[in-house]
Order: sequence, then C-alpha cells, then structure tokens
Amino acid sequence: MNNIVVLGTQWGDEGKGKITDFLATNADVVVRFQGGNNAGHTVVFNQTKYALHLLPSGILNPNCINIMANGMVINPKAFYQELSQIKNKYQLFVSDRAHITMPYHIEMDKQNEEKDMIGTTHKGIGPTYADKANRKGIRVGDYIGSNRLEVIKKALEKESLSLENIEALMLEYIKYSDYLKPFVTDTSYMLNELVHDKKILFEGAQGVMLCLDHGTYPYVTSSSPTAASVPLNTGLAPWFIKGAIGVTKAYTTRVGNGPFPSEIFSPLAHEIRERGHEYGTTTGRPRRIGYLDTVIINYTKRVSGLTALAITLLDVLSGVDELKIVTSYLLDGKIIDRIPSVVSDFYRCEPVYITLPGWKEDITLVKSFDELPKAAQAYIHKIEALTGLDVAIFSVGPDRMQTIVRKEVL
Repeated sequence: MNNIVVLGTQWGDEGKGKITDFLATNADVVVRFQGGNNAGHTVVFNQTKYALHLLPSGILNPNCINIMANGMVINPKAFYQELSQIKNKYQLFVSDRAHITMPYHIEMDKQNEEKDMIGTTHKGIGPTYADKANRKGIRVGDYIGSNRLEVIKKALEKESLSLENIEALMLEYIKYSDYLKPFVTDTSYMLNELVHDKKILFEGAQGVMLCLDHGTYPYVTSSSPTAASVPLNTGLAPWFIKGAIGVTKAYTTRVGNGPFPSEIFSPLAHEIRERGHEYGTTTGRPRRIGYLDTVIINYTKRVSGLTALAITLLDVLSGVDELKIVTSYLLDGKIIDRIPSVVSDFYRCEPVYITLPGWKEDITLVKSFDELPKAAQAYIHKIEALTGLDVAIFSVGPDRMQTIVRKEVL
C-alpha cells in the first residue's frame, strides 16, 4: 500500500506521532489533514523528546516532504514557536486554503468552555472551525496575501472581544504572516502531482471517537479524524487512499469529559498513568485510564475502514496480574456490540469483559514478536481475533527503535 492513513482508534493520545514518525522513515510524504495545535504528538528519537502540536510527525525526517493540508486550522503564533524549535533540516508546505486561528478564537473557546464544560484544550479550534462554517474565517492565502493588513485589522477590530491593544496585535500577527509566507502553496495541486509515484502517509489528530460526526458527541473535536475525511481535507480523490492503520494503546485513555465504559477506578489506574506518563502533551491534564475496549476498535474499523492495527505502550502493562478486554456492552439488560449515538445511552453502557493472564517480564528490549512472553503474545492474538485485524506493528517503549514490525504496511 503506497498511500495510507494513520489514525487513532480511541479518544486520541494513542501514540500516532510515534507510529507516523516510525513509518515516515520509509515514506516520501507525511500529510496532516485536520485539527490544529490542540493535537499532541510526542516523538522520541535518540532519547530526545519532541512535543509536536501543529507540525506533521515526519518533520524530523529531512528526506520527507511534510504537508499541512487545507483541512487544518493553523495558529500562526504556535506555528512560529514550534517550527523555530526544529533544528534539523526539513521540507514543509502549508495549504493556502487552511484556516487561521486568531487570538479572539482562543478567548471565545475559553468563554464557551466555562459554560459547556466539553473538555476542550482552550486552543481556539472549535471557534475557528465555526467561523469557517459560517463563512467568516480567515484562510492562509488571505492571511499572507497582498491585502493582509486590511484582513488582519478588520478581523481584530470586529472580533476582539476583551482583547486590547489592537495595534500591537497587528504588528505581532504581521510578523507571523511574514514567517509563514515562504511555506504556503496550493497543497492539493502538489499532492496530486506526488500521489502517482510517492509513498504518502496521512496523519490525523485526536482519535475517531472524537470525530465531529462519528464520535461521542458533544464531547468531540470540531473536525473529523477519520480516513473518510482525508479526500475532502487534502484535495485528493478518495481512490488514492489505499488503507488505514489504526493506532491503539494496549489499554485505553481519555482526556476530558464524556462516557468511558472501560474506565478503571482502582489504584491500577494510577499505576498505569504513572508508568505510561499519561498526561496530555498539549494540556498536561491527567488522562483517564481504562481497559482495552474492542467495541470501540471495531466501531473505528467500520467507520474508517481500518486495514491493520498498531499497538503502542505494550510495555506499560508488564506487571499487571490480570488484563481485561471489553468485548461488548450491557445496555438496559441487552448485550450490544455497537456504540449508541445518544451520549446519555452510552453513559449507561456497562462493559462486558474477558480476562487474560498478564506477564511480569520487562519487554522493553525485545526485538521480535517471538521474544515476547507467551502471555503478551496471547494478548495480541486475542486482540486480532476480536477485531479481525492484523497487529502489524507494536511498540515496547517510547523510542523509535523500540518499534517492532510484524507486517509491512508501507
């Protein structure tokens, strides 16, 4: 498969950045197709940790073309701050049709969150997408164009809310416009030129359960991280997408509010959280911890056409005596294997588990599937049986070198 999507099967934070970074060593192009700096991709290479929020995960590969596509919303200040920290050589292109997140979007996000308590990152993502849908947003092409002074000034004056000192903000955002301009191009045209003879990875932010259409609405993000959204958000025809690898932790996590059937409330949750460093890359918030939920993975498989799985943080489960996997839910006395569309129903779903023995061994140095303890092998085999998907990749630590390929996907 030359062109595949890497997406999260849960509520985000599954380790997509690590898997994309790993696959990018064999890819020609990495494309971020939605979201903004509400994402948190943590990549570790040679024991150096990189926290990426806006930039594609291939940015650390100097031979890789990195594209921020039209489906993204881009905070120019965050773009400047993040890219200026990247010291290696890189190739980066930004869509002229992506939308710009302005200071007032962030203020609106904070105000909305005080009322609605959705659990957003306060990065202004929702209000930016709302302006896009309301046809009053600022696109990158306008933000860097010949009429940019009028565009920026008009936006700040009209939507300033409680913001003060418009002139100072004008100067600041003109500086960011200058910084962004050299990277801007028609990325749809570019991708349609590259797609015929290049290996392309499409990288989503968040996870499918946070999809605006298919997630746990209203506790969702403001875009769609599914493979189905790639054509619209990149300007490529659907038939160029050849597959989708779903990234899942060996357990489940969630940041923010909303239903979470497999959530663990015993001391085990704290143990896994500390061992797995389960705190938000973007917000620092502690993540909620749960057992692996294959109802969710199978739902993601259905709405996003998964062709394989990548399991991350398998090493975190070492030392857990018994491991549970959710196979279905109990709702109003009936067993179901789907996710209800009504969030109040999802809240009432009780998980139905199977239990497998855990393993004690440290697996952080294994180099192959056969080197895993038998219980860890059985855990992976059971996931494959319950989902009908091959576990093509699994990781036993944060470093790129701690990633084991069982089946080539690119």
